[in-house]
Amino acid sequence: MVRKLTAEFVGTLVLVLFGCGAAVLGPAPFDQLAVSLAFGFAIVAMAYGLGPVSGCHVNPAVSLAGFIAGRMSGRDMVGYWIAQILGAIAGAVILATLAKTGTSNLGQNGWGPGYLGEYPLMTAALFEFVMTAIFVVVILGVSGDKGHAPFAGVAIGITLAAIHIVGIQVTGVSVNPARSIGPALLSGGQALSQLWLFIVAPVLGAVAGALLFRFRLLEPEA
Repeated sequence: MVRKLTAEFVGTLVLVLFGCGAAVLGPAPFDQLAVSLAFGFAIVAMAYGLGPVSGCHVNPAVSLAGFIAGRMSGRDMVGYWIAQILGAIAGAVILATLAKTGTSNLGQNGWGPGYLGEYPLMTAALFEFVMTAIFVVVILGVSGDKGHAPFAGVAIGITLAAIHIVGIQVTGVSVNPARSIGPALLSGGQALSQLWLFIVAPVLGAVAGALLFRFRLLEPEA
């Protein structure tokens, strides 16, 4: 279990450092496609590098979905959550050390006036719910007993990149509570006050996606 938790810690650290790092340290002006690909490529790299150790969830919503779908125990899920959140915080700390802006800009999520596309709360909530559900469906589909294991990392990474291309202007894209928690804890202010949405909406989306597998609505026929 120590190896699994270490893998989840490292994987989530890398996701935050590469994905949020592309937003903070990447080319100016802000390049939405570059950030989207950074998140996607980070997942692909970690899926193949760490997947054999822990499954490379690097996302509390994905671990919750695995639990609901009957693919992991509640005890393991909680352990993964802790490792993922600590990894995200560590990634944000490293990024804050590298960034000229310190903790003021760590690629934190948000919505409303002053944040990217200035979308309202309900739009942000709907986006995070729907996209997390879709993300979970892809992950559970490609990683199941009859999934396409050799291509799982590519499919998951492409999906995450596509979600970012669609939604960066809406919320900066979370679909991952840990990814939101790390930067928000260090940035404080609006990012911290809005953090609840990036926990609640992805959790509900993960539940919705996982239930489709729990009730075998999306499970392949025997």
